[in-house]
Amino acid sequence: MHFPVLLLLLSLLLLIHLPMAISDDILWTTCPTDVNYTTKSTFQSNLNLLLSSLSSAAVPSGFANDTVGRYPNQVYGLALCRGDLSPADCRSCLNTSIHGIVEQCPHGMSSTIWYEDCLLRYSNTSFFSMVEPVTFYMSNTNNVSQPTLFNTLLGQLMDTLAQKAAYGSPRMFATGTANFTSFQKIYGLAQCTRDLSDGGCYRCLTDAISNIPACCDAKQGGRVKGETCYIRYEVAPFYNLLTIDDAPTPAPAVSPPREGIPATLPVHHQKTEIQQIGKFIFSFHLFALAIHARLHLFARRRRVSLRRQESSDLTRSNSDGSNRTTKTIVIVAIAVAVVLSFLFAICIFLRRRKPVKSLSVQNAPNGGNEEEFRSAESLLFDLGTIRAATNNFSEANKLGEGGFGPVYKGILQDGQEIAVKRLSTSSAQGLIELRNEVILVAKLQHKNLVRLLGFCLEEQEKLLVYEYLQNTSLDKIIFDPVKRELLNWGRRYKLIEGIARGLLYLHEDSRLRIIHRDLKASNILLDGDMNPKISDFGLAKLFDVDATQGNTNRIAGTYGYMSPEYALYGQFSAKSDVFSFGVLILEIVTGRRNTLNQDSMYSEDLLSYVWNNWRKGAALQVLDRCLAEECRPQDVLRCIHIGLLCIQEDPSERPTMASVILMLNSQSITLPSPSTPAFVISSRTFNEPHVLGRERNADLPGSRSRGGSVNDVSISEMEPR
Repeated sequence: MHFPVLLLLLSLLLLIHLPMAISDDILWTTCPTDVNYTTKSTFQSNLNLLLSSLSSAAVPSGFANDTVGRYPNQVYGLALCRGDLSPADCRSCLNTSIHGIVEQCPHGMSSTIWYEDCLLRYSNTSFFSMVEPVTFYMSNTNNVSQPTLFNTLLGQLMDTLAQKAAYGSPRMFATGTANFTSFQKIYGLAQCTRDLSDGGCYRCLTDAISNIPACCDAKQGGRVKGETCYIRYEVAPFYNLLTIDDAPTPAPAVSPPREGIPATLPVHHQKTEIQQIGKFIFSFHLFALAIHARLHLFARRRRVSLRRQESSDLTRSNSDGSNRTTKTIVIVAIAVAVVLSFLFAICIFLRRRKPVKSLSVQNAPNGGNEEEFRSAESLLFDLGTIRAATNNFSEANKLGEGGFGPVYKGILQDGQEIAVKRLSTSSAQGLIELRNEVILVAKLQHKNLVRLLGFCLEEQEKLLVYEYLQNTSLDKIIFDPVKRELLNWGRRYKLIEGIARGLLYLHEDSRLRIIHRDLKASNILLDGDMNPKISDFGLAKLFDVDATQGNTNRIAGTYGYMSPEYALYGQFSAKSDVFSFGVLILEIVTGRRNTLNQDSMYSEDLLSYVWNNWRKGAALQVLDRCLAEECRPQDVLRCIHIGLLCIQEDPSERPTMASVILMLNSQSITLPSPSTPAFVISSRTFNEPHVLGRERNADLPGSRSRGGSVNDVSISEMEPR
């Protein structure tokens, strides 16, 4: 108990002595006002606890991220100090940031503040491991004497620092110099938040570097900052040369990995028992302070009353004795209150250590591990709650049905809309294994992925709870003759880019390596602003599909979207998803399905149709007619070009998703010429699909009553990075 008490006292002293923020020191803030929290709400309590803990957690290494609470009041936070700061300077800057972010962004549920030496950020949704675009930049007002030479040296220096920070520094921080003249140097700095992957850090920094000409061309200094990385350069030293040390930072101690959980979890998931005790004691100490205030007020009133009653009768000595008696009572009462509050905290903590009493534990094969189930507590939904939200899975609430089972719309008691996927009983996984996989998938959060809120494993039910998206799936809009007009060219381009960013996160930027394997229009959901969100990622593991190797005998996906090496030989990789993405691009541009059925008005499949027009130099003929007058031809041609590159027969000739995003955002990059792509030639009997002339017997999607995949599974590799 002595260490938690000491930790508590230090925390209270920290809160008392936090310096006030000076507005002139703030470089930049982001304070969205679309969603705010209310005073004295659960979210505010979680936020206060998070902010008070981030500062002390970040000081030793200069970085920390953490989460507090549970959905829908969960708060995600991140703190970063510049890599050359001493621990004392880091602490001072972060303490100032805590006051600054509250003052600058009152009641905001998602805010960011940048000071010269540190960054503080929090949100009600997870942003960990997500690469964010550049947000702002600043430049020196003075020009350099030799702009051409300066820009060349600066570019070389910053490129070197980007590689060093991303791939050569455990702290993702790098500094360096370049000789500009015989008496002048260029000093540079690059840094990323450490929740990013190496590749994510490098992409963020190169994006920042590409903004230098726009903000700081031929200037003696400049800064380009974002929420996940930043760069700076000057012709004079601006960082502390004495504290620069590129030696590896000691890694924090990590407990042995539990079965089904990767050892390389993000920092914010590595909780210790002492931290949990400290939080309990902190909460109940505040309770004791409140009791103290009440008792003090009571004692004061009591003294006033006694003085009034005895002022005319009692001697001075008796009055003093009465006061001493009152003080003794107050001191004893305070001591009792504090002791009781500490005992109460310990009881609560010990109670939380008991096994979770739920049907999911009791029904788990081989008993289940109590420690693991406690870690999943924040994702557990009660079956009664879900039944009430979906009106007991009524047909009126049914949104549709896929290979995994039906999906229902639900509304929780607080008004939150959800989508509940009721998994079929065909899963070969036990409850423990299923639960572990769900926990892993729930950690994958990106603005272009459908968010998994939780799960329920009770009374033989296996339920997944997702966020509800009101515009349903892409296929119900893009292929509808009327609704497709809602998707103008700007929105369609936004769809293509959003899907690409979601796939990039799954392939490279997340802590796990995810290959979707069933990317298609019906698995792209749309929110109220028509932003795309990839769904059904992470479900192959739930259904015991062989997903840990590079090939499988169980083909899971939809013909027409599957790459030839996967459809023919069961070989899959990230390039398999790239193929499916290329098909999606062509569907979005043309408004046509990539597969044919008996009622189809077309005589050739989509990929053949696009390729034949491309060869004839008539690629614009494939454009959806409703877009003919509202888009730039060069933008359409570029998207078609990228789509054809993605569906090349040889996987090595297909670009990575990182390259695809670069192609979409940079008109200066010259694209290679596509060769004859891999496409499906369907016979008019619609019984046997042919992939590159080779037959593979299987049911066509059109042969099913509801259409869709042969088996709507979607994840392949889930290995910690």
